[in-house]
Amino acid sequence: QVQLVESGGGLVQEQGSLRLSCAASRSLASIETIGWYRQAPGKQRELVATALSGGRSNYADSVKGRFTISIDTYKNTVYLQMNSLKPEDTAVYYCNAVLIAGINGYNYWGQGTQVTVSS
Repeated sequence: QVQLVESGGGLVQEQGSLRLSCAASRSLASIETIGWYRQAPGKQRELVATALSGGRSNYADSVKGRFTISIDTYKNTVYLQMNSLKPEDTAVYYCNAVLIAGINGYNYWGQGTQVTVSS
């Protein structure tokens, strides 16, 4: 199992920046993938960015060039740097981790952090 604790959300004006943090309760080396999802009111949860093994990362088209995911292995923390924020980025942002046990994959979620972008 892994516990995930997000922080860093808040209210920001359009074109502003925020950095989200997600602290994991275990080594990131033991986690298959870790990343960020978001859910806006009335919409389904969607992928924002994930950090994959081998240093690769994956981004939603809507955030490419504006958001950057990074990892601090010493702190077991994953970050999401969000620049040039838009009102449509307003959502609850969730940290997600996938652990592999045998042939099964297990999803874990943080409690979420609210990001609100005003126009």
